[in-house]
Amino acid sequence: MKLLTVTEVAEFLSKPRSWVYDNWRAEQIPFRRVGQSLRCRPSDLDRWLDAQLAE
Repeated sequence: MKLLTVTEVAEFLSKPRSWVYDNWRAEQIPFRRVGQSLRCRPSDLDRWLDAQLAE
């Protein structure tokens, strides 16, 4: 399974990387730490985005 990087998540959301880094906790973007890096499962990102759009 491929995990998405912050750069890939930013591109997917059409946001700058800095926005993703600044807001991932507050926005509850479903990142997990892998070592010192943040990674996200594509399926978790899809669920998170669906929940954002439903609000």
